[in-house]
Amino acid sequence: MRYLKKRRFSASRVGDDDPLSGVANLFDVGLVFIVGLFLALMTVYHIMDFFSERSEITIVKKNEEGQMEIITKKGKEIKVERVTDKKIGGEEGVRLGTAYQLKDGRMIYVPDERR
Repeated sequence: MRYLKKRRFSASRVGDDDPLSGVANLFDVGLVFIVGLFLALMTVYHIMDFFSERSEITIVKKNEEGQMEIITKKGKEIKVERVTDKKIGGEEGVRLGTAYQLKDGRMIYVPDERR
């Protein structure tokens, strides 16, 4: 009757001899974690606005030499301006009028009467 009692191997007995088989997917998990972290940082710092064609962004940056740079993005156009200490133009000026800013953000210019 031995032939009726066949040995059956259960799935738990049959296994790989590779000790690293349990960590095979850790690289994939790490990659997904890095991509998720990258997207979360982009969301927190509103970096997605850089890729939008309708957004307007202004950034003030100081480089290694201490020089200030103003980076402005309007639509698809990006403009970089460097701020200097040099005087441009003459030293004297003439008052032309007064500018007021309203509560809603609009600005009104009232010219002075010419003398």
